[in-house]
Amino acid sequence: MARTAQKVESLVAEDASMESSIETVLETAEDNGVVRWSDVSHELTSGQWGRLIEKGILVDAGGDGFVIDDPGGVREALEDAEPPEEDDGGWSSWDKLALVGSLGLFVGYWQPSIRDQIGNTIDILLGPLDAVLPFYLVILVLAVLTGLWSTLLQDRLTNLEGMSDYQSKQEELREREEKAKERDDEEALEEIRQEQMEMMTDQFGMMKQQFRSMPWIMLFTIPVFLWVYWQVLGVGVGSGSSSVIVMPLIGEVSSWQAGIIGPMQAWIFWYILCSMSLSQFLRKSLNVQTSPT
Repeated sequence: MARTAQKVESLVAEDASMESSIETVLETAEDNGVVRWSDVSHELTSGQWGRLIEKGILVDAGGDGFVIDDPGGVREALEDAEPPEEDDGGWSSWDKLALVGSLGLFVGYWQPSIRDQIGNTIDILLGPLDAVLPFYLVILVLAVLTGLWSTLLQDRLTNLEGMSDYQSKQEELREREEKAKERDDEEALEEIRQEQMEMMTDQFGMMKQQFRSMPWIMLFTIPVFLWVYWQVLGVGVGSGSSSVIVMPLIGEVSSWQAGIIGPMQAWIFWYILCSMSLSQFLRKSLNVQTSPT
């Protein structure tokens, strides 16, 4: 019973809709004795059906279909199950709150009053760093911090196992489709197309899962970037300096506000260059994957 409850809880935690899927196959098994894909295909996706078999909730009945392993345990686990904290592709209420907060901070790029308020607040923490380091090194340090934050969040919040399972199912469907085309089996092709349509929901969930870390990344990086913006445009760092700044790939520029590529100023180019290169280095150093192999 304990193992059955763990399986049910694990499936529901992964996907809240699995609770209704388990109830469907349980009711079908109680009515018919066995469960066949054709009996539940109108209410379950192929991915949900596959997960029930993988977890051992459904076991092969010797060619006649599938039966539920420990139906009493499954029923009891469903009755005791608490509503899952996460829904909408794994997004919790905290994730959505972080998204609202990061979008609110984003307004600071166009509103000087908000930018000044954020800049003055962040300057309490970063002001001492700016006082002892050249500005290009300050940006480099901030790029390291934001890159590390982004890398750790992506490692923590990205569901690589789910993405890998989805890609495997896609590949399996493609192989089945090719074989069905070779056989000229229209019935099998129609069934495969139906499964592909059902997987569209899974695809949308995977897309939302991939972007789950983005609000938390922006919640940290936007204030940091706004502080740099405030330093350059508000405080005017480097605007009155007679020294020439030497930029990688670009060469000499007169100030941090000098245009590099179109409207892109020198400080933005340097920040992006440091952030992109260091993020790649940190991912490799920490062995963090952001997409399934």
